[in-house]
Amino acid sequence: PRPAERRGQRRGAAEPRGVAEMLSSPWARFYSNSCCLCCHVRTGTIILGVWYLIINSVVLLILLSAVTDPDQYHLTSAELGGEFEFMDDANMCIATAISLLMILICAMATYGAYKQHAAWIIPFFCYQIFDFALNTLVAISVLVYPSTIQDYLRQLPNNFPYKEEIMSVNPTCLVVIILLFISIILAFKGYLISCVWNCYRYINGRNNSDVLVYITTNDTAV
Repeated sequence: PRPAERRGQRRGAAEPRGVAEMLSSPWARFYSNSCCLCCHVRTGTIILGVWYLIINSVVLLILLSAVTDPDQYHLTSAELGGEFEFMDDANMCIATAISLLMILICAMATYGAYKQHAAWIIPFFCYQIFDFALNTLVAISVLVYPSTIQDYLRQLPNNFPYKEEIMSVNPTCLVVIILLFISIILAFKGYLISCVWNCYRYINGRNNSDVLVYITTNDTAV
């Protein structure tokens, strides 16, 4: 081809790439949000996934040790104030299965954030939504039925720490304190949900931008 045609081809190859970069840069700036400790949402999601992974691994170790030595985690009915066991075989199996599932979900979220696979983060995000919904239902039940707190305190064992001091508190003040505590927990969980969601959107937008640049480059070459 002639020099003019070559310059036209170079200009045509540069223009789509520049357009793709212009389209991708606003997405990158929008999704490059920071979370706590001024770190990137991707880094925050990795830290959160590792933290949940450690917690569930510790819980799984406790459950496995309880399976190998049941007498260590067996409480008598006098200690519990009722005629039931602390952990029977069915509850132990269910708790172990839940711990294994949580370890898998947390490992998927950590791997997905590290390798930038957005789909791997979705199960962990769904777990966060489910956990947030459960805590919200607890707050609503405490607000609608405040007498359930006193009923729950009466069912606690007599040797429960600070049981008498807690029951001596004014019921209205106790409900306000519990609702304030649950509200703080819900606010913190909502913030973590937003961090994981921003990480998912950032990785998804970044991958889509990479695909756009790849397609535009190949079309220009053709």
